[in-house]
Amino acid sequence: MDEIRILQLGQEDWRKIYALPEGVALDHAEAFRELPEKPYDMFFLDRNPLDEEIELLFQGAKAYTLFVTDRVEVQGRAEWLCRSRKARHIARTDIQRFLTEESRYYYSRPYGEKFRLADVAIAQGFQGKVRWNGNQNVLLEADFGDAFRQVAYWRYNSPVPRGQAVDFWLEYHRDPEVEISMVLTLFAAGSASDVLEQWELGEEELEKVVQVACGKGDGTFFVSLRAKGRGRLWLTALHKRISRGSHGYFLPGGERYVTAGREEAFCYFEPGDMKPPLNVYFSGYKTLQGFEGYYMMRGLGCPFLLLSEPRLEGGGFYMGSSDYEHMFENSIRKHMEELGFTAEQVILSGLSMGTFGAIYYGCDIRPHAMIVGKPLASIGNVAANEKHLRPGGFPTSLDVLRAQCGGLGEEDVERLNEKFWKKFREADWGNSKFAIAYMIEDDYDADAYETLLSHLQSGGVQAYGKGLHGRHNDNTQGIISWFLGQYNKILREDFGRRREG
Repeated sequence: MDEIRILQLGQEDWRKIYALPEGVALDHAEAFRELPEKPYDMFFLDRNPLDEEIELLFQGAKAYTLFVTDRVEVQGRAEWLCRSRKARHIARTDIQRFLTEESRYYYSRPYGEKFRLADVAIAQGFQGKVRWNGNQNVLLEADFGDAFRQVAYWRYNSPVPRGQAVDFWLEYHRDPEVEISMVLTLFAAGSASDVLEQWELGEEELEKVVQVACGKGDGTFFVSLRAKGRGRLWLTALHKRISRGSHGYFLPGGERYVTAGREEAFCYFEPGDMKPPLNVYFSGYKTLQGFEGYYMMRGLGCPFLLLSEPRLEGGGFYMGSSDYEHMFENSIRKHMEELGFTAEQVILSGLSMGTFGAIYYGCDIRPHAMIVGKPLASIGNVAANEKHLRPGGFPTSLDVLRAQCGGLGEEDVERLNEKFWKKFREADWGNSKFAIAYMIEDDYDADAYETLLSHLQSGGVQAYGKGLHGRHNDNTQGIISWFLGQYNKILREDFGRRREG
């Protein structure tokens, strides 16, 4: 893991006062006159910032990574800086503990993955029924017995270096008569028998994200599942992420939401300069977990909100139960309220799978604008095209169809399409603007652009687009270029912002 870099501004050099843990480097400066070539992971402000330093600190410090001691008077422009960077106060008596125990969570490169469902192995001697449901889940049905015994495990061990903390989250569902436990075994690196540590986690522990640390040396995790009782057990997903401890998910300040059904949603909010608009970006399909578009959105200079979801193989198109969908809408509204913004001061955006989220939740928010590239709207059709038009091209679409509608038939296709279009038709788009870049020969949702235009019946709505030749994934760079161009155009013309992203 890369060294964690800290800049401390103040008269005293903390390197002479505090001990730094391994892997953490601290630079001391009495003044901050220019942005560093390589960004710092954390900033500690141990004196009042000068007026000419405020803007540099705003540009150089990422949100949630600025800490101020009790020597700083948080007022005037310093108060603005602390609000915009989501700064935290730290008592001088807590600095050593924080450096020793907490600074390790501010590493620069987040990482998250989901163990492949195809890598689930059924335990030897299992006597029950097994059914694989694509990348949605695997169903085990059996009399598991009165005592816990292994029923499944993940084939390939997962590496973890010494000192790294890891978060595990298990998605599952079971009949009431079934109980489970998960066993994490940490083997020494290169060994299949030398056990460094082992954790057996019951369902009470599994109610929360499980955080474990590799403190005894480099190792690899082996994950096993045990069960007892009689009935059905659905294994949906096992997620592993480098932990941020109590400081967020994926990025410092990243928020996690979860339903009673153990489905997750993530958001990351950065206040920017706290002036309109709030730019909301929905991540596209991605198998590695985390937030997409961070540097792109940050480069625009506005407040922004990143939304992401880790279901199925690379995302489930932000659809689900009412509880699940409310998490996304509530997140957007919560941060609108924090900024004091109205819907007319919000832009929703996304690419590919993210376009569905942007427009779907746009029906609830009714934003000033939606900027989307490679729109997908009739997700039932996207799945149906897997059979003849795009065989093997995007099988996740079949998982989405089955997860949402319970089957893969023509009636399921129409029902999934209608889930979007009913909501879209009922929305009043009179105060909204659509900017859409689409692929003319799109092999996912060929008619998305034309169908969106035909359903826009609200008076006063504005819509325009640009078509690029090719299939869905043929010219992503061209789509992104136009996408950013429209962002800058709307920011300049509608919000008086001159900064180019």
